[in-house]
Amino acid sequence: MEYELLEWPPDGPKLRLDHERFSYAGKFVMTNTGKAVARADDGRIVGAVAFNEDRTDADTLWLRYVTVDRERRGEGIGPRLCRLVRDRAIDRGYERLRIAVNNPFAYEALYRTGFAYTGETTGIAELVLEYPAPSTDADTKWDERERYQAGLEEFRDRDLSDEEEAFLDSRRESEPPGSRTE
Repeated sequence: MEYELLEWPPDGPKLRLDHERFSYAGKFVMTNTGKAVARADDGRIVGAVAFNEDRTDADTLWLRYVTVDRERRGEGIGPRLCRLVRDRAIDRGYERLRIAVNNPFAYEALYRTGFAYTGETTGIAELVLEYPAPSTDADTKWDERERYQAGLEEFRDRDLSDEEEAFLDSRRESEPPGSRTE
């Protein structure tokens, strides 16, 4: 598997992804976002992420869309792509990265990449996560475990698939996954 950052915004390439294999496929034809991809050994794209700078904070980069070929989900491709963009963005001088997620699987995957729930949601009920993880000092309302569980609780209040409900049940009372610095 090869992971590659193709271009930074605003000069991102167009990616034509098959809408039957990739969620958000149409979002990757925009050229104002940077793109990174994962390629299988045969050169075929199996994952992609689009990103751009925050309009009001030049120190923040937003991961806008992360998508993985439906047949390759669960292999860790999305988190590896996000790590690539995260590391390159930090090297480039961004102080923080943010992403809004709409399902518990993406929430967990981003936690494995060092992101953490901010306590914020978007207008379309996505949970906002940030890297580096928001501070957990004495002045904050959550410790790391409480922060992680608060985000999971947001999803529990929604209309979920059986698979999502089982996933959330398996995470009750658990610690946040993964390393913060992987």
